[in-house]
Amino acid sequence: MSAHTAPAPLQGEAFSSTLIDWQKQAGRQHLPWQYTGDAYKVWLSEIMLQQTQVSTVLNYYARFLAAFPTVADLAAAPSEAVMGLWAGLGYYSRARNLHACAKAVVERFGGQFPQDVEALASLPGIGRSTAGAIASLAYGVQAPILDGNVKRVFCRYYGMEGDPMSTPMVKQLWEVAERNVPRVEPGRYNQALMDLGATRCTPRKAHCAACPLMSTCVALRQGRVELLPSPKVKKPRPALYFLAVWVVDARGYVWLQQQTARGLWKDLWMAPCIGIACDSDSGSWREPVNAVLNVGELQFNADAVNSALSAAAAQPWLVHELTHRKMHFKTVVLRSNETLNLCKDAGALPLPKVVHKLSQAAVAQQNALDFGEGLALKEFGQ
Repeated sequence: MSAHTAPAPLQGEAFSSTLIDWQKQAGRQHLPWQYTGDAYKVWLSEIMLQQTQVSTVLNYYARFLAAFPTVADLAAAPSEAVMGLWAGLGYYSRARNLHACAKAVVERFGGQFPQDVEALASLPGIGRSTAGAIASLAYGVQAPILDGNVKRVFCRYYGMEGDPMSTPMVKQLWEVAERNVPRVEPGRYNQALMDLGATRCTPRKAHCAACPLMSTCVALRQGRVELLPSPKVKKPRPALYFLAVWVVDARGYVWLQQQTARGLWKDLWMAPCIGIACDSDSGSWREPVNAVLNVGELQFNADAVNSALSAAAAQPWLVHELTHRKMHFKTVVLRSNETLNLCKDAGALPLPKVVHKLSQAAVAQQNALDFGEGLALKEFGQ
């Protein structure tokens, strides 16, 4: 069939009904938040699924529901309990907004999520697409969505070129989303879009032969499936270097500080870290000894610090990669024979994933230091 006689991409009701029929036959049917009609469960899943795969979310979702069965339970929970259950899921601003949103739902809406999209979007951490997902999936409201999966489906199916994160493209994509969302079964349709992007129209090695839209897909017809959406021009991530001061007291407890300032790990517990200047080619440090000697309230012996730094230097950099930065750590392990108030049992604290990595690096160093038999360094549980 020539390009002149190729069928045009479907629009409106023809597009939505095709996806709804497909979803009923081949879409995902057993996700725990599906078909519940419960806005709390839909909202919780939508927040967790931002930047995170379903396979990772499932366990966190189950634990959250067990601890906080209702939005009122979540609103009443202490911040540390919320952050503790979220620890390891990443993008921790989501957890802080989650808690703030739960409180707002209780205070402003009597513990019931509103059905109106604008009211939903006024809540902390809920954007336009998440509001549409909650309204359509929980309440059957005719509301469009536009998450990353949906953008990819639209860009490929309609052959739309341009950075899908740019303002002009986002405007065009929302126009498509609004035009196609049906009056009947909008929740099922939005679920179909998400399912299609997650299981068929995947970022790499798309399963076009199993896609219900393959006969009218512009990108497939033009051989551009792997080229769309147009790639975003990535800015280089800054490389940051830190010394993590890993102090272990007589009990085997570790010095951890709660992060109170706004930032990456706010409200979580972390070992004291010192930002250092480092030659990225040679890996050499610039005068880190005094920085370690003067950290916090503890006084360390200069010889012990030098020994710990030498042991750390022999270890490879621990690299922790995030979306917008690349962090490098050296773990400086120091021992105290005393019971220190600063040192805490990590078992009950909300910790970022990097702390588990640092604990492994500390364990790897203990044999290089003359600690004797009194120190029992152990890795934190995952």
